[in-house]
Amino acid sequence: MITNFAFVQLAPGGPIENIAAKLQGLNTDATSRISGSAGGASEGKSDLNRTAVCKETPKYRGTQGLDPDLIKSLEKQFGFDQPMGTRFLKMMKNYLTFDFGKSFYRDEKVIDIIASKLPVSMSLGIFSTLIIYLVAIPLGIKKAITNGSKFDTVSSYFIIIGYAIPAFLFAIFLIIVFCGGRYLGLFPLRGLVSDNWNEMSFVGKIADYLWHLCLPVTAMVIGGFASLTMLTKNSFLEELGKQYVLTARAKGCSEHRVLYKHVFRNAMLIVIAGFPSALVNMLFTGSVLIEVIFSLDGLGLLGFEAVVNRDYPIMFATLYIFGLLGLVLNIVSDLTYHLVDPRIDFKAR
Repeated sequence: MITNFAFVQLAPGGPIENIAAKLQGLNTDATSRISGSAGGASEGKSDLNRTAVCKETPKYRGTQGLDPDLIKSLEKQFGFDQPMGTRFLKMMKNYLTFDFGKSFYRDEKVIDIIASKLPVSMSLGIFSTLIIYLVAIPLGIKKAITNGSKFDTVSSYFIIIGYAIPAFLFAIFLIIVFCGGRYLGLFPLRGLVSDNWNEMSFVGKIADYLWHLCLPVTAMVIGGFASLTMLTKNSFLEELGKQYVLTARAKGCSEHRVLYKHVFRNAMLIVIAGFPSALVNMLFTGSVLIEVIFSLDGLGLLGFEAVVNRDYPIMFATLYIFGLLGLVLNIVSDLTYHLVDPRIDFKAR
């Protein structure tokens, strides 16, 4: 949080510059418009007519010609009249109680905005990660067992091709083919649920929800199999060549017992270690373009808009939540180590 807060202060542009550009008729938005409640823009337009040209070098870029009193009022509104250290300490004190304040450009609490976007990103991230792990791990084990066979070679070709296709390009292809573009109209083009979702039965709601998720999730997982599959395969191959495997086989253990009783828990440690970062990536950073293409209003799109529009409360709130969730998932990952291999107990030796 300290590092990102410092970098944001050094980055060019900011909410005051955005307001100044708006007052001068310049469009600086990403995908949404700044409302009239955004930092007194409506008040600023009337002040612009009676502006006194500032003869000094302006503190903010693009504010030449604006009334200095207007700039000071904007500074006070956004909290920039306080030193940087004071602003950071105040922000972190509020964040400890999950008080993220209000958005600069929306008349809503940041926590309410994030909560409204969370179901979309959670849906995409959780389903994508589960599908990738449920397919890639068995596939990696199968490739390790049949290393060098025709199945291993052919599956590697398909995995590499899938990895080479960008998710957003594959998403466009799916829309053209399956969303009534040129060929089939089997899936909806946008949204997470249909307009009449509230009128459906419980089973109908679930079916409609999964129907809308099918193509976005497919686009997200197409390139996600490669690294995990190859990681699983290489981990198993490394373990299969060790002495304890030869000993277990010499004792007459079945191949299934050797693989899933002895090899599995050792080979899966490195796979489990990457689960937190994979889930966080899928939840919050890997779905921006997918959300845009399929018109899904989630956290990825929200974070992108916040960065472009310099909506600092949303930027730092999402960063705080992502970081906190990452730490929690790392703890879960460490506990999972012990479940997979009870010999790992985290005690000092």
